[in-house]
Amino acid sequence: MVLDDLGAHGRYVTLHPAFARAFEFLTHADWEELLPASIDEESYHSRHPIDGERMYVSIDVVQGRGHAAARLEAHRRYIDIQFTIEGQEEIGWKPIRECTSTAVAFDTTKDITFFDDRPVAWLPVPTGRFAILFPEDAHAPLGGRGLLKKAIVKIAVD
Repeated sequence: MVLDDLGAHGRYVTLHPAFARAFEFLTHADWEELLPASIDEESYHSRHPIDGERMYVSIDVVQGRGHAAARLEAHRRYIDIQFTIEGQEEIGWKPIRECTSTAVAFDTTKDITFFDDRPVAWLPVPTGRFAILFPEDAHAPLGGRGLLKKAIVKIAVD
């Protein structure tokens, strides 16, 4: 797992062949175009291809759940780069090898599993910061409070 400011993204582009393109997207995105002008529902979600199914971005506008309601999850096919556009996000973290209680079996279609385990650490990811979460990182997004505007770039592992 990596946590840093978007301005320091250059340090990480060698970790995966697609990271340079992902960070290029994040540093040049027109958030006013990608985010809705107003939200009439409790949450907003949109998905935009960057490189088909190999890389795409999900734009989410949701209320944070707080630590108690945030659930640990993990993926096998995708790496997440979770970037906070606006808000005070907190992401829980635990190495997947230490997770012992599966709540929802792995769904191959959605590339996700959930755990009943609790995070061993909470990481602040405020506006302008990102977290890179690899398949070995169980993570509990939306642990912050208040309105969160996030971009989640999903990058195929292989």
